[in-house]
Amino acid sequence: MNKKMIRVENLTKRYKNADVAAVDSISFSVGEGEFFAFLGQNGAGKTTSISILTTTLSKTSGTVTVAGYDVETEARKVREHIGIIFQKPSLDLDLSAEENIRLHACMYGMFAYRPFFSWMPKAYRDRVMRLASIMDIEDKIWKPLKTFSGGMRRKIEIVRSLVHEPAVLFLDEPTQGLDPVSRRSLWEYINQTRKENGTTVFLTTHYIDEAEGVDKLCMLQRGKIIFCGAPAELKQSLQSESLEDAYIELLTEGESGEKQMSNQRGAGRGRDAK
Repeated sequence: MNKKMIRVENLTKRYKNADVAAVDSISFSVGEGEFFAFLGQNGAGKTTSISILTTTLSKTSGTVTVAGYDVETEARKVREHIGIIFQKPSLDLDLSAEENIRLHACMYGMFAYRPFFSWMPKAYRDRVMRLASIMDIEDKIWKPLKTFSGGMRRKIEIVRSLVHEPAVLFLDEPTQGLDPVSRRSLWEYINQTRKENGTTVFLTTHYIDEAEGVDKLCMLQRGKIIFCGAPAELKQSLQSESLEDAYIELLTEGESGEKQMSNQRGAGRGRDAK
């Protein structure tokens, strides 16, 4: 039986003074080694959900476990088993690229901290240089991050998130700002890592073609899941050739349904007022 690395049951998040829940009683699971995509428009609840899963935001209700640990009562254990590439940068611009990576690796308990790269264990040095090669930044990791472009900083975040070989890798818009060559190299490496290490990958993206090869996807709209299954199932159900076409069609149908229900409620209130 496939071990569940992520379990979400009736997850709800309601922000203070909000009229509706940002995430409204959603449930899904992700198996060990699965490639899972979480899709939806801006404001659908994706960022709220991934923030809860990665222990940076508290839930209102429901049960969430990652790598077998509860995200609230065992948050530290969760963080030890996950890697995260956030949509918004979280780097120290006063340090060099390698110093950012080294601090991250040591904070995750991979190695004891050493003040110089050359003093770090060979396993660390080899892994950093391998990842830097994949991202084509070997000659730049010694430079201060403040001199980097947005795309270059993105590459450093990717290396930093992969250096400790996490059991679950959260990718929140991971290829945003990357050039096509780096984008392809990243996906080749992630797919290789999944095969070699059984890494579970949780992806959010607006590049729908990146989700074509996932094992399972969930689509979120207005805080609710409107589809959960394999991409082929969604394409077949809507008779679409591409996942992007099916994605747009399903979201459009959902918006039309919301408008129709709203109009019906408005008409009902009009009749009641007479």
